[in-house]
Amino acid sequence: MEKPVRLQKYLAMAGIASRRKAEEYIAAGRVKVDGKISTAMGQQIIPGKHKVLFDNKKVETKEQLIYILLNKPKGYVTTLSDPQGRPIVTSLLHGIKERVFPVGRLDLDTTGALLLTNDGELAQIILHPKYEVYKTYEAEVKGTPSRTAIQALENGILLENRKTAPAKLQIKRKNKRNSVIIITIHEGRKRQVKKMFQAVGHPVQSLKRLAYGELGLKNLAVGKFKILHQNDIKSIFSKKTTLQTKKLLIQFS
Repeated sequence: MEKPVRLQKYLAMAGIASRRKAEEYIAAGRVKVDGKISTAMGQQIIPGKHKVLFDNKKVETKEQLIYILLNKPKGYVTTLSDPQGRPIVTSLLHGIKERVFPVGRLDLDTTGALLLTNDGELAQIILHPKYEVYKTYEAEVKGTPSRTAIQALENGILLENRKTAPAKLQIKRKNKRNSVIIITIHEGRKRQVKKMFQAVGHPVQSLKRLAYGELGLKNLAVGKFKILHQNDIKSIFSKKTTLQTKKLLIQFS
């Protein structure tokens, strides 16, 4: 008999979502164990013994783990369904049979690198700030931030009563109206890059994510995707990554 695992971990193992998102699904009453809605975060289940349903569909952990990098176009939502009927990013994954979910989100009008997987454990590592997975963006902003504004963003500014972690910025090009700035952060707050530039008086006109760590889009066309391999996954993580992350990455060595 398999060992018992927490319900949210089991959902992550099955590729439903990251563990954090799985907890939201449980709290929302979307998960059943043996026919009964479960909202208890600490509940443990035994795979193969307990019947787990998510949105009334059986949850299983038999799928092969898969990792995908998509060059997201504008106009697609990074959710698995949309009540407004807008196109979802997974509709672009032609030929992929596994049920995958986006690792984090990009706004409807934001483009670029988007990871999708059915590995909830890896998704949790990438999304959690303590593991310091760096994301690089190209932001076209209104006007040109002063050196003082750039330094403030690099050192951290107060957003919603909490200071942002240090960032790295470089002005790529500029004209009289706009400038294009490369910004690298390791946090993942909702609409963080847009809020950072808004806070210093330079609203974002367009935004594209270029890379997770060293894993960039390269020649990947807009709307296209590629399957990632061992070295691709490793390139997501900094050489200065924490000991905790190194231990968690043993599975990719």
